[in-house]
Amino acid sequence: MGIDLINIIFGMKVRQARLEAGLTLSDLARQCELSPSYLTEIEKGRKYPRADKIVKMAAALGKEYDDLVSIKLASSLRYLESALASSTVRRFPFEEFGLEPADALGLLTREPDRASALLHAIIEISRRYDLKEDEFLRAALRSYQEIHENYFPDLEDAAETFMAEFGPRYGFDDAPLIPLATLASILRQEYGYTIDDKTLATSEELRNYRSVLQPGRRPQLFINDRLYARQVRFILAREIGYCYLGLKERSLTSTTEEIDSFQQLLNDARAAYFGGVVLMPRARVLADLEDFFALPAWDPEPFSAMLTTYDVTPEMLLYRFSELIPQFFGFKLHFLRFHHAAGTDEYQLVRHLNMNQLLVPSGIGLFEHHCRRWLSIRLLPKPSAGRQASSSPLPVGVQISEFLETQEKFLCLGFGRQMVLSPGLSSSVIIGFRIDADLRKTIRFLDDPDIPHTIIHETCERCPLTPDQCDVRAAPPTILHARREKLARKMALNQLNTRSTTGD
Repeated sequence: MGIDLINIIFGMKVRQARLEAGLTLSDLARQCELSPSYLTEIEKGRKYPRADKIVKMAAALGKEYDDLVSIKLASSLRYLESALASSTVRRFPFEEFGLEPADALGLLTREPDRASALLHAIIEISRRYDLKEDEFLRAALRSYQEIHENYFPDLEDAAETFMAEFGPRYGFDDAPLIPLATLASILRQEYGYTIDDKTLATSEELRNYRSVLQPGRRPQLFINDRLYARQVRFILAREIGYCYLGLKERSLTSTTEEIDSFQQLLNDARAAYFGGVVLMPRARVLADLEDFFALPAWDPEPFSAMLTTYDVTPEMLLYRFSELIPQFFGFKLHFLRFHHAAGTDEYQLVRHLNMNQLLVPSGIGLFEHHCRRWLSIRLLPKPSAGRQASSSPLPVGVQISEFLETQEKFLCLGFGRQMVLSPGLSSSVIIGFRIDADLRKTIRFLDDPDIPHTIIHETCERCPLTPDQCDVRAAPPTILHARREKLARKMALNQLNTRSTTGD
């Protein structure tokens, strides 16, 4: 649902003028020969009246016709005007959060002067931290997924219907895995695709894309032949998802080059979800999770073996866990993926879901150092110039992480690996569960004494651990010291005020 800027501004002006004139909705409606409900629709930006009605409204409000219909606002409202006109606001998916755009914007336009000042502050913060529109839309998608606990029954059902329909026809109904060749055949025979796995790797400009689609009557899917077979299986399963679900507005490249709308992001996520279900059917994954959680002691072998069982990457597997565990096991989790480039001291959080409300050190400051005690950081393999063999064992780890200040504890599990298209880049992916009584009832190996227990913090700049307590500190605790100095000054001022009051 789009936002009609002209309607919104007109409705806001009418409401302002009515309040200034001391008129109720009923008063103005009666003078203009309109129903109060229709006038409400006007003020909310949903309706725009005919010219003859506007003439009557202007007269009743003591305003000039041209002033009322002008889309220009007072200078004090210029930030509100620019916000309403911005593509970010106009593209924001209000309806996905149960709101109509006019309803949401109405919250701002009730007190437009204050709203303008608030938006000005937000814009300045966005500029200060260089927030991009794409980041804003991705944050909206994460919020949408988190409020649904990342579980979408319609997509689960659609994928299972697809497998029941196509399984007998293509001979994978009783197979433990759908072969890569079968997925390619479905795209070719059912949806008219041609598949090219040679071109991307030969182009210097395109060789880092995983896939590129050229749409048309006969779509052409280009796949990078440097990918592992398990990565190609996901690309094909996701592509089938776009077709089977009828998703038109979508990304044409992977990784996504441009984001044109929230619907594009949502459709990309829906197709990926569908592909994940096809590769990792719900019933099988839930049975494997029950067996894994029932282990009396931590054992990395069954955990790692699921990568082979489903022929997927660590990110695919753990993200599938994030879709099923909250819904079927009843406890929330967080999902984190970090990247680390060779020769740098930077660790970048590139993907996350935070149903745990974890203190994720991603937005605390652009120049702070993530705590090096996090499992996500420890699992990152040392980047190398060579390609990691497909059969090589991946770094796998477990850790009970306890936040120093809150004493909140999380069981974290994950993998590390090198990125196949970027040999100088390493990646880690983990899921984490908040430890409580319910978790102990489900995960039997939770109290295994061999699981490392590590005290963690948010960033080095905020951490009070001494060098004797932490040997992996990457930066001095500058923010912590600044806070302590501020507290000391405040206490000194309080003492000074006390002495002045008592006359000492």
